[in-house]
Amino acid sequence: MPDTFAVTVVFIVLATVVAAFVRRRSRDKCLKDFSDDMVTLEETGSKIVWGKLNVENTGLEFVYPAKHKDKDGHDETSYLLYKYEYPNIQALIRYHDELTEHGKKVRQEELEITYHPTLLRRLKRKTQNVFKTVRDSVMEIVNMLVSQAKKATPAGAVLTSQDKYVSRMKQELVGSVGTSFEPLLEKYIGKKVVLELIKGDKVFEYCGVLKEYTAEFVEIMDVDYKVKEDKPAGRADIVVLRKYGVIRHLGE
Repeated sequence: MPDTFAVTVVFIVLATVVAAFVRRRSRDKCLKDFSDDMVTLEETGSKIVWGKLNVENTGLEFVYPAKHKDKDGHDETSYLLYKYEYPNIQALIRYHDELTEHGKKVRQEELEITYHPTLLRRLKRKTQNVFKTVRDSVMEIVNMLVSQAKKATPAGAVLTSQDKYVSRMKQELVGSVGTSFEPLLEKYIGKKVVLELIKGDKVFEYCGVLKEYTAEFVEIMDVDYKVKEDKPAGRADIVVLRKYGVIRHLGE
């Protein structure tokens, strides 16, 4: 019979390593596309924040281009939005005229590749989708193997006693592979679509090119967007929560 204390230590160490590795590497792909650009954050409560976006796995940092003095007279140079606050995001907006010349060039190349993908890019996308589909089934396989190990192996009793740590590792893996493969959206990647975005009790429509989607977000390029109704719309790329934004129509 294995040494229960030793197995416990191994599970604790393994769970900690897996958690640290996963947390370090897991960043939403839609959010990463706006990293290092000047981005406007529009929150559901009408709060507006503008700064250079830094994307971390635990949240977003907006670095102001200059010091800002708040109503209490405090100097502020950045704004942090934590991951648990993501439901407050109405939209992340990257206005084209706020990009650097290099940023504009990179963005234009992204748009052209997205809207007119090469054969190699389409093949790469299809290959990635195969792995996404496989990863969506990973936890079912892990659960099945763990259950069988508990019943059919001498270490079954030990595994049962370490359920807490096994569950922790499985949850970390779920978080890391929690990419949402959506067949309905996949066929619209790189095409013009119409996005319905809920703002309070109103629904607004935006036409643009579907760049990417994840479990939480959807990214649309080349839309006309305005944060305030009394302001003119500007050409922009946007990232919105799928909770509020729905791809409703093909636009071409």
